[in-house]
Amino acid sequence: MRAVLVEKFGGPEVLTLTDLAAPEPGPGEVSIDVAYAGVNFAELKARSNGYRVASLPFLPGLEVSGRIRAVGDGVQNFQPGQQVAALTTAGGYAEVAVAPARTVFALPESISLRTGATLPTVLPTAHALVHEVGRLRAGDTVLVQGAAGGVGTVVGQLAHLAGAEAVYGVVSSAAKADHALKFGYDEVFIGDDFDEDVYHATGGLGVDLALDSVGGDTFRRSLEALAPFGRLVSFGNASGAAPWQAGQTQLYPGRSVAGFSVLTLAKTEPDVLRDLAARAFALVADGSVELPVTAEFPLAEAAAAHRLLESRGTTGKLLLRIAE
Repeated sequence: MRAVLVEKFGGPEVLTLTDLAAPEPGPGEVSIDVAYAGVNFAELKARSNGYRVASLPFLPGLEVSGRIRAVGDGVQNFQPGQQVAALTTAGGYAEVAVAPARTVFALPESISLRTGATLPTVLPTAHALVHEVGRLRAGDTVLVQGAAGGVGTVVGQLAHLAGAEAVYGVVSSAAKADHALKFGYDEVFIGDDFDEDVYHATGGLGVDLALDSVGGDTFRRSLEALAPFGRLVSFGNASGAAPWQAGQTQLYPGRSVAGFSVLTLAKTEPDVLRDLAARAFALVADGSVELPVTAEFPLAEAAAAHRLLESRGTTGKLLLRIAE
């Protein structure tokens, strides 16, 4: 099979297309003939500095869609030929991938394989940020970092479906602002002074819920943009800054901070993830939520996909097309 291999950490150029033997599923696993693979920021971090990588060489790729190829011992809920989406521990950038059956999800008939590849990381994450962790209530105001990205695009829609009074986004360019405004955002701020923009937009009150994937100074400013009793949820650290800290004085008079990682949930609580994914996928199946694919590359051009994502000029979701 064709697969992308990383033998040393570095820039996109270390993504090497190679031929390998197709993997076989072990107990509790399935193998998948991959149609599409999602491209995620976590994979850029794995390639560049070894984020969540056990050892070299390794095969990148954390989410795929395709058809079940074979099932391992003990797997009863899947059969060859079935269309699925899956979270993998690695190896998604390949014609055949292996995934734990507990993080494989049957696709509803109304969802194509192309759309299915956008779902495993983004949809459960966005749903958890709005509902399970963010606990959005009707009438709340919401602030979202990276509003034009995959998670941001879905969060804007989910927040309005949940009855948010206003949903504010933060992006880095006017083009990204235009994208976000098509997907549920009432107002989109450009640049680093978003906390001042929030102050003016809310009449000095601040927002009830802030969602931050950037970390560092952006985390601090998001915390300062909260209303009394507001909640901040951290779901990434794209800035690469030191881990955030919040003291008592920053949390008074009643602010709170939480965190979420879909990859950690997949490892520690897969049954919780399955329930979460089922609710999130249903919103795509019935047309309530849309996640546009804004760029698609063949497997041989995985490096180009990484370069585009690193440029921070993308919106929506990026995919690798594996099957011709």
